[in-house]
Amino acid sequence: MKINIITIFPDVVESVLSMGMLSVAAKKSLVTYNVVNLRNYTKDKHRTVDDAPYGGGGGMILMVEPIVQAVEDLAGDSASPVILLSPAGKRFDQRLAHRYAAERELTFICGRYKGVDERVRDIVVTEEVSIGDFILSGGEIAAAACVEAIVRLKDDVLGNEDTRDSDSFEKERDYLLDSAYYTRPEEFRGHRVPDVLLSGNHKEIEKWRRESSLKRTERLRPDLLKRDN
Repeated sequence: MKINIITIFPDVVESVLSMGMLSVAAKKSLVTYNVVNLRNYTKDKHRTVDDAPYGGGGGMILMVEPIVQAVEDLAGDSASPVILLSPAGKRFDQRLAHRYAAERELTFICGRYKGVDERVRDIVVTEEVSIGDFILSGGEIAAAACVEAIVRLKDDVLGNEDTRDSDSFEKERDYLLDSAYYTRPEEFRGHRVPDVLLSGNHKEIEKWRRESSLKRTERLRPDLLKRDN
């Protein structure tokens, strides 16, 4: 799998990709990261990527030409998604992560400032994605979050695939939250680990974890119980 990330701050993205599970995936040759510096596609000595919006108003807009040329220069699979990180995008979730994980190539465009020239959407963008209803200064952190969610779904990335399959929002859990978990010590400030988890009875433990999953979802994210699974 190849993941392209177009940004004016490559160091931000590369620092995340160089750590933990994302780094392991690259070392195992399970994924290739290609961080593209948008300023390499400018033509002036100041390497300008933004300009004031026509019609006035505050903020600066990323220019259309550098972004379009960067995407076209990648010349990868023409059918692969070109994804703009944007507050207007559909909400990124585990289902979308699974769909993207099945692709051979993905390209993320990290917006900045007030936004991107609308013609970027018209010419090269195939999908827009948002990680939530809040505003960041740019798409770098959002892109990194999406990439981690996607890459950890690839086979052999994690040391224990059972860990992934029991995560919150996975199909095997009906997209519910995961259950509560405990580790040593057995008692802390009057709070004990539930006896069933110490019993060694795997059937009862699995039953408890399912009940815990439902209770935590009902208490913390009741909206998940109402969605169409």
